[in-house]
Amino acid sequence: MPTSDELQVTVRRVAERVVPSVVRIGQHGGRGCGVVVGDGLVLTNAHNLRDRTTLVTFADGRAEQSRAAGIDADTDLVVLSVGTADAPALPWADAPAELGATVFAAASIPDGHRVTVGTVSATGRSFRGPRGRLVTGGIEHTAPLARGSSGGPIVDAGGRLLGVTTVRLGDGFSVAQPADSTLRERVDALAAGREPRRRLLGVGAAPARVARRMRQAVGLPDRPGVLVRAVAPDSPAARAGVRQGDLITAAAGTGIVDTDDLTVALDALPEGRTLTLHLVRGTDELEVVVRFDADDGGASGDAGGT
Repeated sequence: MPTSDELQVTVRRVAERVVPSVVRIGQHGGRGCGVVVGDGLVLTNAHNLRDRTTLVTFADGRAEQSRAAGIDADTDLVVLSVGTADAPALPWADAPAELGATVFAAASIPDGHRVTVGTVSATGRSFRGPRGRLVTGGIEHTAPLARGSSGGPIVDAGGRLLGVTTVRLGDGFSVAQPADSTLRERVDALAAGREPRRRLLGVGAAPARVARRMRQAVGLPDRPGVLVRAVAPDSPAARAGVRQGDLITAAAGTGIVDTDDLTVALDALPEGRTLTLHLVRGTDELEVVVRFDADDGGASGDAGGT
């Protein structure tokens, strides 16, 4: 363990390296933080934006209007295009943050900046994005953060980017999205204006407790799966013959327990491939083949279901 003097020196060094790259997002005190990840590029959380333009305030007090180059609302990320001038991009860490590692969280607040110290308390954490999609692989850490700090970076002792804090869990814990190769690819795509289009089956699903109650009410045994409560007209599900009241129990041969499983199956489907669903309809069991057209997806900023 470092001594208090050693820790003080480390925090000061981290602050000198990182603070110039941390920005405030939004007007009138701001809604959150962001981090410079390239020349003219700032990464932050999508929930920090009200629309596709926002004010970005840099560490030297300079404020610039930005526009969203690309938004991925499902995973709560946005890359902003803005004049970064002399604000440097943070270097990316070479290795992921491991359990027990010391991390430093940086945030831009209305009256200055904060740099706090914590440890990685868990890896592989999951959380829900703004649209309810499950986001996996998060880094849970204990570096103290005030409200309005989301979108700020966590870094190692060398000031290298380990992750972007997205969710405050309470009780002193937060979850950051790891700055791994997947995040780099997302940032590059969003910076180029390539917003993800994820397949939508076109069904609304009943909560598991409702599904159990409905099946019991008509004398059917409880069974894991996704109960279809609505089917969008002319959707892939409708064209395949999926009906309201169907129970989806498998997709592509893999058992389905909840909508997260169904989302994983949709995301894993290669372009141009069909998806076979196993359905329970009353006491009957059948399989349907779902085909997706080019328009059967939604940009991540659009409203939609499974």
